Amino acid sequence: MPEPETNLDAVTAEAISTARCALDAHVHDIVQWHFHPSTGCPFWLQYAKEVLNFDPLREINTYDDLKKFPPFEDELLRGGPVRRWVPKGYENSPIFVFETGGTTGVPKSRIVIDDFRIDYELFSKTLPDEYFPPGSNWLMLGPSGPRRLRLAVEHLCQFRGGICFCIDLDPRWVIKLIKKGWMEHLEEYKKHCIEQAITILGAGHDIRCLFATPKLLEALALGLEEQGSSIAEAGITGIFSGGTEFTPQWTRFATEELLGGSPSEGGIYMTPTYGNTLMGLACSRPVRADDGYKIAYYAPQPRAVLEVVDFDDSDRIVAYGETGRVRLTTLTKEFFVPGFLEFMSDWILKRVDIVI
Repeated sequence: MPEPETNLDAVTAEAISTARCALDAHVHDIVQWHFHPSTGCPFWLQYAKEVLNFDPLREINTYDDLKKFPPFEDELLRGGPVRRWVPKGYENSPIFVFETGGTTGVPKSRIVIDDFRIDYELFSKTLPDEYFPPGSNWLMLGPSGPRRLRLAVEHLCQFRGGICFCIDLDPRWVIKLIKKGWMEHLEEYKKHCIEQAITILGAGHDIRCLFATPKLLEALALGLEEQGSSIAEAGITGIFSGGTEFTPQWTRFATEELLGGSPSEGGIYMTPTYGNTLMGLACSRPVRADDGYKIAYYAPQPRAVLEVVDFDDSDRIVAYGETGRVRLTTLTKEFFVPGFLEFMSDWILKRVDIVI
């Protein structure tokens, strides 16, 4: 007698219900933490007194209740004192300060204690050991300085038992070169960064894993090709990449032209991600050629929630296939961001590309 078919709709509905209950409970706990006088963040405690017309401790019990907050303005993160963002429950903890992006002027900053470690330890679980062997050394080919990414990749490497090698790269200088139209200088700076990477890869450090932005990954491949080598011949088996340039079109190009084909064809494994200082890290499901190299990001819920919302009504989530702007809500004990709109450099996205 054949086994009864599984009702996938019922399974999906149950999973959604379970996730929603967990998210609601998490929201309640995080709001209680940030707005209670004994543990709360000085900024949010003052904000509740001077701006809000409701009591978060009493009235925020579910995720939907967060709509009572006005959209978060990231300009609030420019300038100090930065300790106004440190919850009282963490006031005696060692504090990191990370700056967002590569913008000029007074940078936007956020405080961090362990969030970047937690995010990347969760991400580590998605990496296949076959291509990211435990104990392997890594090369971090991306922005350095006061940015979360460098320390996060280094922690990911250490968490997996390896040693991380880094290059010097200042994205603010890159932006200045672009604004001045100094494209020759920009090209030379890119070559300077790639020369650092190639030198490290050729120094006998047995580096097997790599983080690189799409543009730098392409430049690395071309730089190695000029020397008669390739990323694979340099010993790399797994690549973690990310950024707004990570598109299906670029993924196809990278897979076919830079990485020796898909992993099933003997090529290098590459996993796309999108992350930023405010949110954390959104992982993608494995990218496949038979799926058109489509990238679908999964937010680290309940620590952060991504939604694609209507341009004119930010409380309306668009239907699958419709375009909209991204709304981010960050929910950790270190950092609370309710409803930050258009955080992906004003990307216009189809909801199908972000799984919530």
